[in-house]
Amino acid sequence: MDALTLLLTRQSSPRLIAPGPTDEQLKNILDAAARVPDHAGLTPWEFIIATGDGLKTLGNIFAKTARLNDAEEGFISKASNIPLRAPMVITVVAKVKQHPKVPAFEQQLAAGCAAMAMQQAVFAQGLGGIWRTGAFAFDRHVHQLLDLEATDQIVGFLYIGTSALQAPTKSLKEGMGFARYL
Repeated sequence: MDALTLLLTRQSSPRLIAPGPTDEQLKNILDAAARVPDHAGLTPWEFIIATGDGLKTLGNIFAKTARLNDAEEGFISKASNIPLRAPMVITVVAKVKQHPKVPAFEQQLAAGCAAMAMQQAVFAQGLGGIWRTGAFAFDRHVHQLLDLEATDQIVGFLYIGTSALQAPTKSLKEGMGFARYL
């Protein structure tokens, strides 16, 4: 698949099943992330990979967080199953570092670029993926349970597997109203 085809046809896959990525595919996914724009070469990210029992561990973190937030029992049990929607979930964390020329926001954007590059690599290798955020990405209990620093920010959870169904291709209207000339 050439790069332009990838960029113009990539789509999120909300229904994912096994198999997940092979070791070689995962290496490609992580290598793609390492090549995103990164001012001063800070590599301001960390990837926490959950598969197998790791998915249950992440689900337990979500359930414990829901309990700590006094959620209803029904949501707590649902929360423990959220990571089981895919054979692999990569938590993408912006790891902000003090730097005189690279503000925190720019470092968070770089981590977001890493998430996008990983999702592109997923799609380019014939797999499916979806980048999700939601309340757990911003909940400090989740951050603490993942041993993140106070300045860290989860930019998303990248769910990866094999697409269970063919997602419809996005139809784009010409111009889309999101670009203009000065």
